[in-house]
Amino acid sequence: MTGKLYLVSVGPGSRELIPPMVEQALAASDVIVAYDLYLTWIQPWIAGKDIRTLPLTQERDRAQLALAEARAGKTVALISSGDIGIYAMATLAYEDMREDDSFDVQLIPGITSANACASLLGAPLSHDFATLSLSDLLCPWEWIESRARHIAEADLAVVFYNVQSKQRQEGVYRILDIMLEHKRPETLCGIVHNAYREGQTVEIVTLAELRTRQFNMLTSLVIGNRFTRRKRNWMFTPRGYFNWQNTADTITADSLPGAAAWVFAGTSDGNALARQLAAGGQPVIVSTASDYGAEIVAADSPGLTSISGRLGVERRRELLQQSQARCIVDATHPYATEMSQQLMALARELALPYLRYERPSAVDQHPAIHCSSMAAAAKLAMQHGQRIFLATGSKELASFVQAEGAADKQWFVRLAPDPQHLQRAIDLGIPRARLCAMQGPFSQAANETLWRDWQIDCVISKQSGDAGGYGAKAAAAAALGIPFIVVDRPQLDYPASFADFASLQAALEQLA
Repeated sequence: MTGKLYLVSVGPGSRELIPPMVEQALAASDVIVAYDLYLTWIQPWIAGKDIRTLPLTQERDRAQLALAEARAGKTVALISSGDIGIYAMATLAYEDMREDDSFDVQLIPGITSANACASLLGAPLSHDFATLSLSDLLCPWEWIESRARHIAEADLAVVFYNVQSKQRQEGVYRILDIMLEHKRPETLCGIVHNAYREGQTVEIVTLAELRTRQFNMLTSLVIGNRFTRRKRNWMFTPRGYFNWQNTADTITADSLPGAAAWVFAGTSDGNALARQLAAGGQPVIVSTASDYGAEIVAADSPGLTSISGRLGVERRRELLQQSQARCIVDATHPYATEMSQQLMALARELALPYLRYERPSAVDQHPAIHCSSMAAAAKLAMQHGQRIFLATGSKELASFVQAEGAADKQWFVRLAPDPQHLQRAIDLGIPRARLCAMQGPFSQAANETLWRDWQIDCVISKQSGDAGGYGAKAAAAAALGIPFIVVDRPQLDYPASFADFASLQAALEQLA
């Protein structure tokens, strides 16, 4: 005889939230194995069935009973609240199942406590999140503290299960203290009691306030991350991905000039364009991808408002809207295509004018080998040289040093003196003795001196234009008689593109 075991999830406690597949599984089952409370929401579907109930603390006995009935050829439904595969009975069934068991098994997924509580609060789990049970019955308490500390250090949103019982009064406060060691006291949190059951309560508080409250086993806690926000009676965590090391999330729209031209700059000429626009009477905000970029803005353009850090599309959209931006000026690097595509999409979505400043390409006056991608450049370089110099920045390093055959070559890198860029190169295994961290552009003489000292026999560059020192690099390579490989610019269909400051400024002045 071949039986069947249904592992059935009946959700958080409301018949309306039980998956339709549950009714089908129960109709097909001969035997129902459950804790009494779990039958409350499925009574109409189990009339006439062979019902076996065992109390709390006898979870393994319930699982073994269900297995025994399935081995006897019966169709059995083992019932759990929430999702039976999450902090529940399914794992006991799988643990005690034998390799020679022949009955079929089907797990019916359900709505977890985390999902249910989050839905009542808004959307606090829209970014990366964790769940953590505070019960030490099946897990050593030191493990719980260790996991809590890692969650807090990563600034993940988190849902706490099994928060407080009569026997475990103090544990939750120890965990909340760990949260407060790494998360801000004003971090938004949710307290949900009896989700989707009689006596349901929902409250939003700060992490500092949460530390003063009392709870029980029918309470779940949802703790946000630093970006979690409140709107009306709900809390939500933005979906955009952020640079967790920067402080851009603390910027408020009312601290920014209104109706400004937002200049997204990643180059020296982008900063120069922002200065010229400001000198012409335009309110200007300069957005850079890194703190180092903001330092350059502050040095080159004192007095201009700047924002640094990888904001993420959600935060960027929010600030553009709230500050009533006048337009988007995209002066990012010619190879920053992902950023340009994002800015064009935001401009369309927010009905903002989009103006692209595209630095002119340099004219080849010296021999150059052109290719269309970093991967192609890596193959060409390994055919032409042994000691290869990369003047392509830090973002694309992996395309070269991890390419097939790259381990047999020696790679030398020049990049901006930004700690994150340097760390990226070091993490990829490039020796520190082969790194040059300096802000360009560089003269022909400087290039020749460095490449001669390092005995470079091949150079790879982007078509960075004269503003990026392209001509000086090409001339230095020609003078030294070494191959000069160029990765051509990617092509995007910009709605409005300008190759000089004056034309862009004139277009901006004509905007209503």
